[in-house]
Amino acid sequence: MAGYGDFGSSLRDLPRLRATRRGRVSSWDTSGGNQDNVRVMPGETRLLADITGPGVITHIWCTVALDHVGEPVELEADYLRRLVLRITWDDQPHPAVLVPLGDFFGVGHAHSVNFSSAPLQMSPQDGKGFNCWFAMPFAGRARVELISEMSVKPVTFYFYVDYESYGEADPELAYFHAQWRRQNPTEGVPQGDQTNEEFLFGGHNTDGAGNFVMLGAEGRGHYVGTVLNVHNLRETTEWNWYGEGDDMFFIDGEPWPPRLHGTGTEDYFNTAWCPNQEFHGPYHGITMPGGENWSGQVSYYRFHIEDPIVFDRSIKATIEHGHANKRSDDVSSTAYWYQTLPALPVTLAPVEERIPRPL
Repeated sequence: MAGYGDFGSSLRDLPRLRATRRGRVSSWDTSGGNQDNVRVMPGETRLLADITGPGVITHIWCTVALDHVGEPVELEADYLRRLVLRITWDDQPHPAVLVPLGDFFGVGHAHSVNFSSAPLQMSPQDGKGFNCWFAMPFAGRARVELISEMSVKPVTFYFYVDYESYGEADPELAYFHAQWRRQNPTEGVPQGDQTNEEFLFGGHNTDGAGNFVMLGAEGRGHYVGTVLNVHNLRETTEWNWYGEGDDMFFIDGEPWPPRLHGTGTEDYFNTAWCPNQEFHGPYHGITMPGGENWSGQVSYYRFHIEDPIVFDRSIKATIEHGHANKRSDDVSSTAYWYQTLPALPVTLAPVEERIPRPL
């Protein structure tokens, strides 16, 4: 078998002959029956795939159902924050992916909705078919696990992990990483006697020190995107737009102002004018636009597929929570990036700190 290959994934390149071998690990019923799932108990960690390299995971599909027997349907309905996807490369001491299941596949707040992007999709019914097409190369070994931090309910889990095996590892390929973060709430400032306009648009941020940090990584690699979630916590009948925060990317320890400095939350996510409409494109979208006056829960995505942000030593990907970091909202994110190993440990907040606020 040849190596990873220099072919792309475009329609134009599909005719190119390839010398790899396809494989799959799935939850199919090995007895020949139709029980094509695994049952994961509260507190259990289930190994989904353990693949020997060199290889590349090309696609992950899964869906999950709660066990409602004897319990109310509403109990632990936040299961998409209680279930965690963990992926470890080449027997490293720390995982490279450690993200709540729903957030990993592109939508926050423990929700599933129908949406379609290039690397991530939630498909009908009601967004419960989760798909990931991020290529995940590895040299020696790939371990994919599902962690249940449910306290009461078992879950029924169906999955595919599709991969390719090849003859030799390519030293120029980086390893896929993903991390979830949350500030609940962000450290804003009281409005006091400021007018609504002064509170939302006034003030100055001349160092980026209080920004919400979506990613902090060290090593060589490139950042490829973020899912950002906001729960608007400001209760007012006045104009209540949450998204005046600028994105700021600090590459290789550069000082403020960074060379990648944006103009507003909706601008970084490639939308405009305080959007309140659902939209999903290949590289950016709004899967949850919030309610009236931008109230409630919002979820965006932005993927740097054609424009990855390269770093040689480190990256700090940040965004303001409101202009000059004045707003105190519930903000969370999933960052996706590739980098060399070893990497800083990817950590995850305890389950009680991941549960969404009620609307």
